[in-house]
Amino acid sequence: MANAASGMAVHDECKLKFMDLKAKRTHRFIIYKIEEKQKQVMVEKVGEPTQTYDEFAACLPDNECRYAVFDYDFLTPEGVQKSRIFFIAWSPDTARVRNKMIYASSKDRFKRELDGIQVELQATDASEMGLDVIQSRAN
Repeated sequence: MANAASGMAVHDECKLKFMDLKAKRTHRFIIYKIEEKQKQVMVEKVGEPTQTYDEFAACLPDNECRYAVFDYDFLTPEGVQKSRIFFIAWSPDTARVRNKMIYASSKDRFKRELDGIQVELQATDASEMGLDVIQSRAN
């Protein structure tokens, strides 16, 4: 089913990998890419459960937009282990305007396909999605 605004479909693998991350915790992160020729959102990269936030952030391209999901584990001030699933709309200033527009127009529908996102971030450079930002938004 294509998105009326951008014409982008969502590949089944996008939802399946997200369900694995959410329910089975078999992935630390998922990076999604819009394939313009195929007019759909695809899984570009999946992170192992042992990978760090810095390793995840290093996977995002400097000059292209992406959607990403990151499963962030943390301890509450009371010492309770928790996790939050972050949805990150990565739209660097250096990306082409067309690329930014396609991602912006498809984001809400794509995000609705991923049931269980707890925190959303929009980032145009690394400082807007640094670990300090993630930590402050997790609580």
